[in-house]
Amino acid sequence: MWRVYILDSSGDVSCMATTNLNIRIDSELNSKAQAVFEPMGIDISDVVNALLHNILFLHEIPLDSLRLAPIEKKNRRAAFGCLKGKIHVPDDFNEPLPDFADYM
Repeated sequence: MWRVYILDSSGDVSCMATTNLNIRIDSELNSKAQAVFEPMGIDISDVVNALLHNILFLHEIPLDSLRLAPIEKKNRRAAFGCLKGKIHVPDDFNEPLPDFADYM
């Protein structure tokens, strides 16, 4: 089993406060990555943490095969009726709320 430890500049294990990072990733890539990392006892958060620390240390992205290219944004409009059946308004929607009974 592997464990990822991040060392600070003095060589000690870093114990920093954490924050959440939400990223979009291809679901197939996510599944394949989890299958690789799980036997090692690490998760994608550990790998992303290690990668970001490495980038800060090297001041460059340490991936020789990485090629960055601009992504074209498509003007996508929601298709008519795409939310049909997904929105429900309760029958008592227009009824007064019990919290406001004293004011009525």
